[in-house]
Amino acid sequence: MNQEMTRLVKKYPELSACLADIEEAFFILKECFDHGGKLLLCGNGGSASDCEHIVGELMKGFLLKRPIDKDFQERLFEVAPSDAEYLINHLQGALPAISLISHSALMTAFSNDVDPSLVFAQQVVGYGKKGDVLFGISTSGNSKNVLQALKVAKAKGMCTIGLTGRSGGEIKDVCDVTIKVPWNDTPSIQERHLPIYHSLCIMLEEEFFGNAEKYISRT
Repeated sequence: MNQEMTRLVKKYPELSACLADIEEAFFILKECFDHGGKLLLCGNGGSASDCEHIVGELMKGFLLKRPIDKDFQERLFEVAPSDAEYLINHLQGALPAISLISHSALMTAFSNDVDPSLVFAQQVVGYGKKGDVLFGISTSGNSKNVLQALKVAKAKGMCTIGLTGRSGGEIKDVCDVTIKVPWNDTPSIQERHLPIYHSLCIMLEEEFFGNAEKYISRT
């Protein structure tokens, strides 16, 4: 068992039931990032906050240092020689992730003009491409706007991951993998969603940046 998943189960024994699905979600995300894809995330309320949280862990350093890759460092020296050293020292490697809940102008416009239940689906139409992943978070597994977005993602050839409560709701039927926390009430489910996605972020960071080398110094 992966060291991080061992730590997760030791701290949250009830999540042992989710381990196979967490591991499958990890491999889906690894494959996506390996091939230059991106992660889109959607959810409502507390789950919307979780989407933002995940983006924050993937788009910058979490537990490890993330030097930008050597080719990019070289290009910075070519384009901005006077600033390159500073940029290389302060920029960090990123795993591309976009929270669909953050685009208030688009969301309010589409909700007002068309259909609020299709807001996330419309964003998937615009951002999504084959090889990307949509991560839908819903404690009930029945959030209509998340469900519609997942259907559109499947039609676009994207992989889909769900994070839900015990039943998985309707989301489980349109996801490649659904991580179903074995609880029924929203607070208990949300309390366990956080350590699950933290573990995914930790494993992904280790996978892509665990052997990262330091920047090229020109001084």
